[in-house]
Amino acid sequence: MLALLCATWGYMALQAQVPQRNNMAAAIAMVWGFAWVILLGYGMLQRRILPILAGGLVLVLALLAWWGTIEPRADRAWAADVAQLVRVEPDKDKPSRVHLHNVRNFTWRSETDFTPRWETRSYDLTQLRSVDVALSYWMGPAIAHTLVSFGFADGQHVVFSIEIRKEQHEQFDALAGFFKQYEMALVAADERDILAVRTNVRGEQVHLYRIDMPQDSMRDLFLAYAYQASQLEYAPRFYHTLTANCTTIVWQLARRIGQALPTDWRLLASGYLPEYLRDVGALQSMQPLATLRATSDITQRAQNWQPPAGLDDAAASADFSRHIRQVP
Repeated sequence: MLALLCATWGYMALQAQVPQRNNMAAAIAMVWGFAWVILLGYGMLQRRILPILAGGLVLVLALLAWWGTIEPRADRAWAADVAQLVRVEPDKDKPSRVHLHNVRNFTWRSETDFTPRWETRSYDLTQLRSVDVALSYWMGPAIAHTLVSFGFADGQHVVFSIEIRKEQHEQFDALAGFFKQYEMALVAADERDILAVRTNVRGEQVHLYRIDMPQDSMRDLFLAYAYQASQLEYAPRFYHTLTANCTTIVWQLARRIGQALPTDWRLLASGYLPEYLRDVGALQSMQPLATLRATSDITQRAQNWQPPAGLDDAAASADFSRHIRQVP
């Protein structure tokens, strides 16, 4: 069984990482699989386990040596929505204020029709008032993308989201995310961009949950996100479907600032994250979960929102954030 698992993992890794031109990936993966067939067949015919162990060890060590040479990069032809990485700059004159460069504020009309806009925004962390977790359901009740939104006294919000850093020709594949297929991006974006693109363009269902967190912890979590994002510019890393995804990174950052969050299977099945957050006492509302799920659903409110006439961009963004939080 172990040999079969090693053979299968290696086959998939080669398919994911070897260049596809001239069917090279398929050919090398087939050679790998054929080598295992010969090895296992010989061992079974001879009724000896030692050749299988020795030969399998050589094959696995050779594959791992090659696997270790694959490093994440920051210089690829990235898709437009992850082309820039967030960079944080402390304010020299006011310690409580930070500047975020490359905050995404796109206007989306469809997945391929959008107006790109990357902005520099300043945030006074003494004015932090809220932290919300957004869950965007895109594949059934168990699978959701996790985003964290920080709200300020002036009505502005900025959302941090762990995303795959797609290249221009790539589409997300959860299985490929196990095999160093995608680099990681930590996007900072306006709510009117990153939430509305999911509800209005992709047709996903988005829920928004208010987190019960002291202001000091809000500030520390914000800074943890911001500095994690800046590090990716100089030290790129791979996205991993299981261990380094949109939910597990949130958990790791929260633990880093001292939040006592236990490990739990719902960190992987992120669609059930509200139950987990409620169990650890992290949700501000103590309503029954069925009621909370209904009131937290912002999908229809986001789809119905229209910008009031005469508002500038910042005011329109604040109005969108206010509108999606108005429970009927």
